[in-house]
Amino acid sequence: MWQDIFNPENLFFRILSKGVDLVGLSLLWALLSLPVVTIGPATAALYYTVVKTFRHKKDEAFGMYLRAFLDNLKQGIPVTLLCLPAVVFFAWGYNVMANNISTSAGVVMYMAYYVVLLVPAGIFCYLFPLMGRFAFQTGALLRTAFIMALRHLPSTVIIVMLTVEMMVFTLEQWWPVLFTPVLTALLSSLFLERIFPKYLTEEEIAVLMQTDETQEEEL
Repeated sequence: MWQDIFNPENLFFRILSKGVDLVGLSLLWALLSLPVVTIGPATAALYYTVVKTFRHKKDEAFGMYLRAFLDNLKQGIPVTLLCLPAVVFFAWGYNVMANNISTSAGVVMYMAYYVVLLVPAGIFCYLFPLMGRFAFQTGALLRTAFIMALRHLPSTVIIVMLTVEMMVFTLEQWWPVLFTPVLTALLSSLFLERIFPKYLTEEEIAVLMQTDETQEEEL
């Protein structure tokens, strides 16, 4: 009886383990994102780790996250620096439009700008998960994220709305940072993991599977 209760494979301990991963990875992401320029590699590593631990049931979440973060630093920081001016510009434009909705023309312009924002926001939402899951040159990474955002527009809209709502909820309350980063990555993966394989050849899929197996052996 006692062996069953304290068996680490029973349902209670599995749920507890996932809860620790959920909170721990979320806080680790928030901590490593504080320098701002590391938001990209931190997000890429988070997406990769969430897919492996929550979808594929792999262990060693924190070690996997840190290794993925370090692996993505070299490319992730320059890509983040490329994205930051665009984020500032679009945020400024959004603020301008939001402050001019007192007239009917202002409302129309605000709604039009909101729709236009879906594409660049979608690119950002595809960009870092792609970086975390696959090896791309920076130009090919940006181009692939752009193509995916346009070709899969319904999924793009859902992912963008999900991400924005989670961000707003977290910024307003702060305590949801305990779970929203991982939850956002996990819910986004429901769409992204169906889209990504469509852009891989059989050879690339084989290489990806071989890489995953090698990483699992290292764990």
